Order: sequence, then structure tokens, then C-alpha cells
Amino acid sequence: MTDIARFRDFVANTARLVASTTNEPELLAALAPKLKELVAHDDWLPQAFAVADGGRYRQYLLYADPLDRFSIVSFVWGPGQGTPVHDHRVWGLVGVLRGEELSVSYARQPDGTLRAAAPEPLRAGQTAAVSPHIGDIHAISNGLADRSSISIHVYGGNIGRIRRAVYDAETSATRDFISGYSNDTVPNLWPDRTAA
Repeated sequence: MTDIARFRDFVANTARLVASTTNEPELLAALAPKLKELVAHDDWLPQAFAVADGGRYRQYLLYADPLDRFSIVSFVWGPGQGTPVHDHRVWGLVGVLRGEELSVSYARQPDGTLRAAAPEPLRAGQTAAVSPHIGDIHAISNGLADRSSISIHVYGGNIGRIRRAVYDAETSATRDFISGYSNDTVPNLWPDRTAA
């Protein structure tokens, strides 16, 4: 049994914050503890949005603001799965719900090449931010070799519809992509608990 009310409250709080400020540092600072509180509880994510795939990671849309101001997504990483080097082009917060992620950030050098930082683990209950203003290029992978990991991401737009780029880490060449989502439906935030 999941407690979808916890997630519904997070959606409502995120909508209030996004409506109250366009100051990105202020928004990220206010939203990060709310995401940290959400991922501290592993009782709310419906199973349909926590299923790994043997071939590649899954990106499940959990909520998209009707004005495209933000979206909330669950990423499910099977063992050995990860992303290519990519950007976001909007602010984002990542919170690990289960398991561990490894994030490798990349900085563009004056000559246009990319320099990788050391891998940073992000464990269950921890959060991190991305943004074109604070660092937006990275690659993510499952930090666990023997089981899936799940993270919850909040983005400053409908991330599945945003044209972004993947990067060749050796040549810095880019290719545009639009990620889309792995699911055809989204969670019902208002289930009827009285139905028999």
C-alpha cells in the first residue's frame, strides 16, 4: 500500500513555491528540504513507477504542471545502467529514494572541451541540484551492482518535452534529443479509498 498523499503534498508545495518566486537560488534552497523530506520516506511511490527494465534506465513521469513550470519524474536504474553525458537546460533537483547514484559532473573548458570531475555518490535520502547557472552537464549511473536504484527528480519545465543535448565526453560533440517518458499514464493523486 502506498501513501500517495505524501507525494500529493509535495506536488502542492512545489506548485506554491514555483508560483511565489522566479529567483532560482531562492527556489532551489526552499525546495531542496521538501524533496529531502519526500525521499526520506519510501512508502509513497506506486510500484508501476518503480519498475526497472533490463535494457536501459526508465524515466517515469509522476506529475507535469499544466503550465510547464515544473515536472516530477522517477528514474529507475537497473544494475549497470546509466545515462550518457547530458544537460538539462532548466533547474533541477535530484533526491535518491532507494539505493545509490553516481554523478559525474562535466565543466566546459575555454577551448570547448569537457573536463570530468570525480564521481560523486548520492545515497538514499540525499539531494543535489543542477542548473545552467550552477552546473548542468553530467552523467548518472546506478551506484549499486546488485540491485536497482530509484531517484526522484524535479525540473523547472516538462523535462520530457525539452530539447536537450548529449555530449561525447572525448570530442565534446553534441547531439540534440528529447527524452520523453517510459510511462503512458501518471499516478492518481486522489485515489478513492472508499471504493470496495
